[in-house]
Amino acid sequence: MHQEEITIRTAGRGTYDITRQVREFVDAAVTEVPPLSGLCHLFLQHTSASLILCENADPDVRRDLETFMSDIVPDGYPRFVHTMEGPDDMPAHVRSILTNAEITIPVRAGRLALGTWQGVYVWEHRRAAHTRKVVASMQT
Repeated sequence: MHQEEITIRTAGRGTYDITRQVREFVDAAVTEVPPLSGLCHLFLQHTSASLILCENADPDVRRDLETFMSDIVPDGYPRFVHTMEGPDDMPAHVRSILTNAEITIPVRAGRLALGTWQGVYVWEHRRAAHTRKVVASMQT
């Protein structure tokens, strides 16, 4: 198994395309031990961001997701008790639980088997910039 850590620096709330970094990871893993097929597993080591597999052609899709999430989990929601790190902290935790901390993508013929319009994104749920880490594992 090949494994490495991918580091993403966010500028605050929003989506960050990591598809290129994941492809580079798979390419390196395939070079090390050439598999015909396998699985690329991604695990985000944070509780206030998430991983999403999303449309990669129209950025309005990700903007609409943010609008939807802001409507159902608004910052400063008065019933939240956990406010120690600011009004966006507890909403960020809820958002990460409603989405994903991990994604598994098939690898076929040494390449990620993503659909034409699919991309892999870190979805930062906090307003401030953060450094996020994704553990990438290639299993053959």
